Amino acid sequence: MNRIITVMMVEDHPDYRETIELALETETNINLVSKFGTAERALRSIIDAPETAVSDVILLDLNLPGISGLEALPAFRKLAPESKVIVLSQSGAEADVLAAILAGASGYLLKKSTLTQITEDIRTVMDGGAALDAGVAGYLLKTLKNHLPKETEEISLTDREMEILALLADGFLKKEIAEKLLISITTVATHIRHIYKKLGVKNGPAAIKKAYSQGIFRAGE
Repeated sequence: MNRIITVMMVEDHPDYRETIELALETETNINLVSKFGTAERALRSIIDAPETAVSDVILLDLNLPGISGLEALPAFRKLAPESKVIVLSQSGAEADVLAAILAGASGYLLKKSTLTQITEDIRTVMDGGAALDAGVAGYLLKTLKNHLPKETEEISLTDREMEILALLADGFLKKEIAEKLLISITTVATHIRHIYKKLGVKNGPAAIKKAYSQGIFRAGE
């Protein structure tokens, strides 16, 4: 990326704010254009002058006086949807990390991150990537794995069972199915018992619902 990346910093600790400011001054393509000690003032600047106040990246502390960074994050995303928000916080609490990412943060860095890492991650998010502290990334990966949907249960029905299940879905009774397939009612009943057992259900409507939800057959087939 050759163009200048503009940055807004929302941080209430003057010393840390100055440290970041000095670090960004040495970067040829990153320009700190505004800095605020509260989220309220930062948001007000965007409301008052959106054409000039909106920056490419917002470095946002979570523990701010007044409105917290986490509470303000949705407002930043709404007022400046094109801006990338990178949380820069002392908190590595799993709840804070997950809440920030779910609220739309493009990155989550701890304040113990090196200045080099911070500047590199600013470029990363502008290139479409995500800026994550190593520990944060590990936590998110673990969380995502724990919340992945379980693999769909594989249910194997025979062709005849599929045929009977489809007829049940069309509203046919056992006697009508037997007549249509030229088999006995007893045989139809046996197949239906097998279908119920394989699907783990107790009646026809539940079997049909389970078949659709598991993708065994689709509505309209």
